[in-house]
Amino acid sequence: MTAAAPSAASPIAVVTGASSGIGAATARRLAAEGYRVVLTARRKDRIEALAEELNAAGYAAAAYALDVTERGAVDAFATAFKTVGVLVNNAGGALGADPVATGDPDDWRRMYETNVLGTLNVTQALLPALTASGDGTVVVVSSTAGLATYEGGAGYVAAKHAEHVLAETLRLEIVGTPVRVIEIAPGMVKTDEFALTRFDGDKEKAAKVYEGVADPLTAEDVADTIGWAVTRPSHVNIDLLVVRPRAQASNTKVHREKR
Repeated sequence: MTAAAPSAASPIAVVTGASSGIGAATARRLAAEGYRVVLTARRKDRIEALAEELNAAGYAAAAYALDVTERGAVDAFATAFKTVGVLVNNAGGALGADPVATGDPDDWRRMYETNVLGTLNVTQALLPALTASGDGTVVVVSSTAGLATYEGGAGYVAAKHAEHVLAETLRLEIVGTPVRVIEIAPGMVKTDEFALTRFDGDKEKAAKVYEGVADPLTAEDVADTIGWAVTRPSHVNIDLLVVRPRAQASNTKVHREKR
C-alpha cells in the first residue's frame, strides 16, 4: 500500500511495543495509511531503525524509548502531545506455560504489569490528547486468551482477561466523547519472538506451538486488521474483532497436519 507523505496536519498514531512483531507491522501499516507514527518500546535501537526505514520511504515516524510499566516515564512522554489520533496498546507478552499449581508468581506479576498496567498507564496518560483530537481511537491488542481459558496458560490468560475488561469498561465510561475503543483479539500468530520469549528462549518448545499448523497468522495479518478497524468512518466502532487462522477453531482446537 502506498500513500502520500503525511503533512504536519496528519493525525499522530502512537504504537507501543513497536520494536518487533505485531507492533512493528502495525507501525508500517499506519504509516502507509498516512499517520505520523510514534514508535515506542524499550529497545531503542530497534525502534530507531524502524523509524529510519519509514522516513526513508517517505513516511513520517519518530522513535521514543519507553517502558510502559514506568508511570513517570509514560507521563513525561505524554506531555509531548497536544492531540493524538490513534493509540495502539500493543506492548505485552506471555511468560511460561506452567499450571496454576506451579506457576511462577514473578512471571504472573510481570505479565500483569505489562499487559494490563502498561495499557492502563499509556491510555490514561494519552486520553486527554486523544479527546482533544476530536476524533480519537484507542486500540487494545488483547488476545483470544482474554476470551477463553486453556490449560497451562492461566497467568497470561488472567492478564489478557483483565486487559479485555479494561477495554470493555473504558468504552462504557467514555461513550459520548469523541474517542472510540477498539479491541483486536488475535489467536495463533507466529512471530519471531512471542513463543521464544514465553519459553525463555527454548527454540524446541517455541517450535512445538506451531508444529503442523500450515498457516498461522502473521504479524502483518494482525496489522492489516488494525489498519482496517481504525480507518472505518468515525461513527463506526469495531468493539471487538477476533482474528484467527483458518486452522484454529478455538484456543484448544487447532488442526495440525501430520508429517
